[in-house]
Amino acid sequence: MRIGFNGGGGHRTVGSIVDEARRAAADGFQSYWLSQIAGPDSLTALAVVGTSVPGIELGTSIVPIYGRHPFVLASQALTTQSACGGRLVLGIGASHQIVVEHLLGESYRRSYTRLRETVDALQPLLAGREASVEGKEIVARGTVAIDAPAPSVLVAALGPRSLALAGSRCDGVTLWMVGPHTVRDHVVPHLSEAAAQAGRGAPRVLAGAPLCVTEDVAAARRHAAGQLAVYGSLPAYQAMLEREGFNGPEDLLMAGSGDDIDRRIEAYRAAGVTDMRLAPMCPTENERERTREYLVGLCRRSGLA
Repeated sequence: MRIGFNGGGGHRTVGSIVDEARRAAADGFQSYWLSQIAGPDSLTALAVVGTSVPGIELGTSIVPIYGRHPFVLASQALTTQSACGGRLVLGIGASHQIVVEHLLGESYRRSYTRLRETVDALQPLLAGREASVEGKEIVARGTVAIDAPAPSVLVAALGPRSLALAGSRCDGVTLWMVGPHTVRDHVVPHLSEAAAQAGRGAPRVLAGAPLCVTEDVAAARRHAAGQLAVYGSLPAYQAMLEREGFNGPEDLLMAGSGDDIDRRIEAYRAAGVTDMRLAPMCPTENERERTREYLVGLCRRSGLA
């Protein structure tokens, strides 16, 4: 299982992203992931990272498809791919109803259709071919002329239809707020069956989780509850938390000793996760530093450093 660093979406400057990615590479992580929330544009930032930080794989987890026509998204992704020398993984997803309808003023009613038609248009565009999509949500005709290899595409998928799309049409899935039992019993079966029926290889399964090396697990979970509260209000994540038997998003936090966290990570690996994106989420600076030391050691033990 490959270990990546979760840069998240809390940055306010490109400089802080470059610094964090450089540190992640120096610590031995195999990949560095950025989300697109309200801060710097993730693909633009990764293009800068790609010219400054060699070697490490760079990925978005995720870029929401609403607000970005496939032509714009393909152009951005291929430009970033050119800048980083072919190291980009493009994670995309439909985001959430409250984001799409409240912030963007669009309808989320056909979110799966929007996702499928975006993939219909993106795949030829990323490969340098002509797109010809006349859908209910997306119309895309033409090509993008950028000399760069097509990045692999991961889909943020939780429901059966989206998981089938990720397995049959794309390179895998990117997950958040999903525990190992849900990966094993829900995500991997749908994903793998779709990939097999489509004659594709084993899909990539990227799972994300925060962690904290601590002697006060209760305090760490209280801190995580505040940091992750918004995710507990989103219906798609609520369903995954309930499926896992979690009481709230703070239960996703991997907390305790290094051995405790090792066992949680092993549970993800055994469930079929091929990649994890991890980041410290701790109440104190001392715990954050201990957690970073743990992560450096994890990369070394995984043969990455």
